[in-house]
Amino acid sequence: MNKKRVVITGMGALTPVGNSVDEYWKNLIKGESGAANITKFDTALFKTQFACEVKNFDPLDIMDRKEARKLDLFSIYALATADEAILDSKLDLEKVNLDRAGVVWGSGIGGMGTFQEECFNFKDGDGSPRFNPFFVPKMIVDIAAGHISIKHGLRGPNYVTVSACASSTNAIIDALMLIQLGKSDFIVTGGSEAGVNIAGIGGFNALKALSTRNDSPKTASRPFDSTRDGFVLGEGSGCLILEELEHAKKRGAKIYAEVAGGGLTADAHHITAPHPEGRGAISVMKLALEDAGMIPEDIDYINVHGTSTPLGDIAETLAIKKVFGEHAFNLNISSTKSMTGHLLGAAGAIEAIACVKAIENNIIPPTINFENKDENIDYNLNLTLNKAQKRTVKTAISNTFGFGGHNSSIIVKEYND
Repeated sequence: MNKKRVVITGMGALTPVGNSVDEYWKNLIKGESGAANITKFDTALFKTQFACEVKNFDPLDIMDRKEARKLDLFSIYALATADEAILDSKLDLEKVNLDRAGVVWGSGIGGMGTFQEECFNFKDGDGSPRFNPFFVPKMIVDIAAGHISIKHGLRGPNYVTVSACASSTNAIIDALMLIQLGKSDFIVTGGSEAGVNIAGIGGFNALKALSTRNDSPKTASRPFDSTRDGFVLGEGSGCLILEELEHAKKRGAKIYAEVAGGGLTADAHHITAPHPEGRGAISVMKLALEDAGMIPEDIDYINVHGTSTPLGDIAETLAIKKVFGEHAFNLNISSTKSMTGHLLGAAGAIEAIACVKAIENNIIPPTINFENKDENIDYNLNLTLNKAQKRTVKTAISNTFGFGGHNSSIIVKEYND
């Protein structure tokens, strides 16, 4: 069976370095860090006192106060980017078959803030179980997809993928396959996360996963640097409209890029640490290439998982060398998490958008904050250190890996009819 071709016709972004796709991309290319001291709660007793928060965003700009009270922040972020992406796509929802329009979303944690708030309220109350009637509907991870579907009347496939930090790439790949198989004409896909709260910072601190560079938050996310000491927690959302090619052409849509293929694998190794030789990362990139019908030499750019953890950055560079051989040294590689921090389940969505923009503009966003070489990393690889680089970009890979050993990799390419 011939698989249908799938293209990207709309995008939306709400990130620590920009509240729209254009602002996000502009600041990536400038090498702007989104890290700063946390404003959402008192961090005095926490080992980590900074994060990459979304800034200058007011939910009341997109909904009324009554509606906002019924939603966790991760769902509000999702709705904001879905609105931007649908508007960007110029889809006329009154003229398309909404039974063939779906939502496949990704989130690693969902409504952690709501769960935290309700538990605190119970603890500080009189012991009576007076929970908010919206507690469960606000918290559950699938609800973001539900709200997007309800708001826009999308009656096709509707669900959320949960694979930790691989969640939104997982969602995009699921959306790709549904359209390839003829199940949907277009799907709103991506991911959102809102984990910058007491539970999120405290939990990741307990795992010793976060950077504790409190004296210099903006330089704390430093992938490939020998002094990296953990990731910087981020929040936000990214959304892409994936559309069957003929459906997009028929309505005269602007096509940003084509989704060529994707891969999903597991390390089957450890709950938090990557396989030391990058076994899962190797297999997922190979699967993505195979699915896309490509060879390693077809790839120009890799937006790596690159979280700025001691083990992860080494394992991923080893995997790239194993998969791409000599071509690994002709690639551009960068970690945009050096600027946005790690958006957990939303990371793959905003990084896929960065890949699309790199193809559109023929420029590679940098890996910022690099100062010191690590003897375990091969710097003959072009890690796009500290400054954006111009080059022709026709095809890009985005890698995302998650706790539990989840690996996802997606390939986007320049669209040619």
